[in-house]
Amino acid sequence: MVKTIRNRGLMVVVLLSVLCNFSCKEEVKKEVVTDEIEVTGHYVEPYRSQFHFTPEENWMNDPNGLVYNDGVYHLFYQYYPDSTVWGPMHWGHAVSEDMMKWKHKPIALFPDENGLIFSGSAVMDHYNTSGFGTEDNPAMVAIFTYHDMEGEQAGKKDFQTQGIAYSLDNGDSWTKYEGNPVIGNTGIKDFRDPKVFWNEIEENWTMLLVAGDHLQIWNSPDLKDWKKVSEFGKDKGAHGGVWECPDLFPLKIEGTEEVKWVLLVSINPGAPNGGSGTQYFIGDFDGTTFTTDQKENKWVDLGRDNYAGVTYNDAPNDERIFIGWMSNWDYARDTPTEKWRSAMTVPRELTLRKVGDEVSLFNYPVIGFEKHVALAYPESIIKILPTRKRIIPLKYSNQSKTKFTLSVPNAQIYFRNKNGDSLSVDIDRDKKLVTLDRRKSGNVDFSDKFSPGVQQMKIPNLPDDPIEIVLLLDHSSLELFINGGQYVMTNQIFPTEFFRAITIVNNSEEELVIEDFTEHKVERVWD
Repeated sequence: MVKTIRNRGLMVVVLLSVLCNFSCKEEVKKEVVTDEIEVTGHYVEPYRSQFHFTPEENWMNDPNGLVYNDGVYHLFYQYYPDSTVWGPMHWGHAVSEDMMKWKHKPIALFPDENGLIFSGSAVMDHYNTSGFGTEDNPAMVAIFTYHDMEGEQAGKKDFQTQGIAYSLDNGDSWTKYEGNPVIGNTGIKDFRDPKVFWNEIEENWTMLLVAGDHLQIWNSPDLKDWKKVSEFGKDKGAHGGVWECPDLFPLKIEGTEEVKWVLLVSINPGAPNGGSGTQYFIGDFDGTTFTTDQKENKWVDLGRDNYAGVTYNDAPNDERIFIGWMSNWDYARDTPTEKWRSAMTVPRELTLRKVGDEVSLFNYPVIGFEKHVALAYPESIIKILPTRKRIIPLKYSNQSKTKFTLSVPNAQIYFRNKNGDSLSVDIDRDKKLVTLDRRKSGNVDFSDKFSPGVQQMKIPNLPDDPIEIVLLLDHSSLELFINGGQYVMTNQIFPTEFFRAITIVNNSEEELVIEDFTEHKVERVWD
């Protein structure tokens, strides 16, 4: 199958008549013949992501069991193989050598007599503490939540327990542990999403479990017998909804030898822009207890579509690599795709950096992403006078990476297409605020919760220097990275036609000079 989408030669004079619904004047008029985007093979349905992971078909949500072994990155995920809406949960499975080009694998874990297979994690048992493998052939162990649907429907509160399974062939086949569940339930309604890692401090395994509105920490010598050692969060963080999908890991503050621990906790509802979101805490972990003196709520991503993200165990070079589910429970079941539903974010490296007196968590596409970025399309030096704008035709449209440095304090960036769809990002460094508006970005009426208003992101600690802007535009998403990932917004979009131009408006009182504007084509990652 071949699907060809042409960005026809566009005369900017014509574009101006369509795009100039603003009081500011245009700076430049020139003809640019844009490229042709050709999508061949499979995965060419409307809105199908071309460089983000999607399931072959049907429903997907949380990433699970992120683990690296023998040169392979494993991505397990919540999966319902019989419909494009949520149903009895399985673990889907895919593998990659670079976290960009994925190979779909058979379903890894199926529901059983203990319940559905909800979210969790995976580890390599290198020391064979479990006895499931050997030191020469260590087991890959999956740790997950069992969800007893009949128990929930009967009104019980103990319907979620924790189970394990193991694989001796690098995730291709799995055996459930005969002693499941390994952690029972004493009456906690929301008791799930185990994240397990090897605890170097105690030389044992640590499990994070969410328990309604807070976190529990458990330790085990062998992945089978667990003991609760502490709790965290009843008086910390956002509590507008149920806590989910925790993760805990150490990171050095860049440029120093100081190590801090980062705790991720997703929450639904209760995110700043509505529905689902992921908060983070920076603090200390002594092997049993996590503590923090953090007062304000901090968020990994202030867009509406980055949820339930967790990081890889055993990633090379101790990198901390994060993948999130690119959706929001407010409307996840209703998005306008037919064969499949949902995508993952691009994989991102997490780092800690000190900006002024504050330490913040940065997240930015992994270096491997750049291997799939090609055909840089640079503009000549762009100069925009105060109150004016520059319209730049997009050569690679909704399969692109656009990057430039913004030197003025206030500017607006927006995309338009010939059907009048628009998507805008307003960066106001005077007000220390970013505003994103997708209310007219195309197909938005499939849910009244998708675009009820503009999204806002506070940017209180941006440096005074020029800042880098990166925009990753796929067929149905925009990921915005400001200042190397200091501030990030991820959003789904469903335009009725590819965006044909990007416009930059200078809302400052000084001339905007951009010397490094480039548009790159991002290669399609499906074979």
